[in-house]
Amino acid sequence: MRMLTHLQRPQKERRGTLSTGRAHGGPPPPSARNGAGFGAAPPRDDGAGAGGGRMSTSRSARDAACTADLGAQYVSRSAGSRGSFYEELLSHGILKPLSARIEGLVEKEGSCDYVAPQGISSVVKYFLRQSGADVFYEHHVTHITLRDGKWEVSRKMGSPELFDVVILTIPVPQILQLQGDIVNIINERQKQQLESASYSSRYALGLFYEVGARIDVPWAAKYITDNPCIRFISIDNKKRNIDSPEIGPSVVVHTTVTFGREHLDSDPAEVQQLILSHLDSLVPSLPKAASVKCQKWRYSQVTKAVPNCPGQMILHTQPLLICGGDGFTCSNFDGCIESAMSLAETVRSHL
Repeated sequence: MRMLTHLQRPQKERRGTLSTGRAHGGPPPPSARNGAGFGAAPPRDDGAGAGGGRMSTSRSARDAACTADLGAQYVSRSAGSRGSFYEELLSHGILKPLSARIEGLVEKEGSCDYVAPQGISSVVKYFLRQSGADVFYEHHVTHITLRDGKWEVSRKMGSPELFDVVILTIPVPQILQLQGDIVNIINERQKQQLESASYSSRYALGLFYEVGARIDVPWAAKYITDNPCIRFISIDNKKRNIDSPEIGPSVVVHTTVTFGREHLDSDPAEVQQLILSHLDSLVPSLPKAASVKCQKWRYSQVTKAVPNCPGQMILHTQPLLICGGDGFTCSNFDGCIESAMSLAETVRSHL
């Protein structure tokens, strides 16, 4: 059987499953095993170049060893979490306890916070390796159509391909943008449910420095409460506890949701300069960066999940077309795991 999992917003006939989606770090469902995972292509501003969606790690344009997490900053484990996933990641060194000083971090009773020393994308890469799936990036899926009892999946470039099962974990608004038979397969009630999901938007800035650059602040990260533009600043290498004299430091800046919404379609160069000017007023001692990356997260975090569909929604039974992801739970690692487990159980029951 051939399945496609459409990851982050990724044919000649092959048997299997397609899972297409925006991974926030949760394990891929078993449907991705012996199948294909498309690291799908949303608009370039949402980071489709690699797996992980917001759990992706960026590299300096001048030094690939200098990295920064422009999306998810750390992983929080609550008291009711599925502990085995965290223990597995900890045992392999993918996650380590957050030990750096984070000013303004609100500690929740019974929760633990972890960082990914190799970058937050290492969490996603670990689960993709474990899945055994063939993963393809930069595949912009455009149409999903029924063809002889299978799903014909078309993308912007390349020939259509046939799959027995398709799993969508792209942001919910992008599900509704797909063309083909899927438009009529989604019934009116489902459409209303999907349309009710909402996301916040924000910008992130990555500043990459030369080896030897000094950033003299008493914290590894800080939440900002009194600035109209900036909500969070992180000395990323310090937060991940990977300071090295051989690698330059990096700084990550997240804007407020309000700023992100107001400047969602503004010129990126102008947005970058606005953020830099606010950053200079907050941390005037920062040296000049060797390179800067401005990242727009159009679909940053879920503010309202799809109602009455815990973890997933079946759009078509035979052949199976199903959607899931954090848009059906919540935008944290636990939410990703819950959706992945719900997807896995549903797909397994249809095999």
